[in-house]
Parts: sequence; C-alpha cells; structure tokens
Amino acid sequence: MLAAMISPTSQSASTSTRWPLERTLFAMAGTMTLVSALLATLVSPWFLLLTAFVGINQWMYVTLRGCPASVVLRRSGIEPQCHW
Repeated sequence: MLAAMISPTSQSASTSTRWPLERTLFAMAGTMTLVSALLATLVSPWFLLLTAFVGINQWMYVTLRGCPASVVLRRSGIEPQCHW
C-alpha cells in the first residue's frame, strides 16, 4: 500500500510534476523574506520594507484570492491547486 503511494507510476499521466501556484508563491515569499532580512542586516534596515511588502501580498492573496505575483504566474501557465 505504501509503495503504491510513493511509486511514480501510481500517478496518472495527466498529473503535472510542476509545482502548483500556491506552493510557488510560498517559495517565492520565503525566498524574498530571507533575502530582505539578509540585506537589512548587511546593507540597510530599510530593506525590511521588502519584508512588509511580501507580507502584504500574502494577505492580499488570502483575502482577495490574488496578488500581483499570482496574476503573473497564472498568465505564465502555472495552475492553482485550490480552485475556490
């Protein structure tokens, strides 16, 4: 049973191996947060505004079902996993 869940042959041919929109956005937000924290430490505390911008965009995605990054990613062909 467990081997069938792990096996790549158990996935249907229509299942994509690309990350869904939500996972891509989460990875981008985490990367930008780490980069802005590093820049704030090494260059200027003003880079913490980038962290605030990332947080605002995450809340926009949750409350409004879209943010600037999600619009760009959808137009580039990345499909959401969650269809609200």
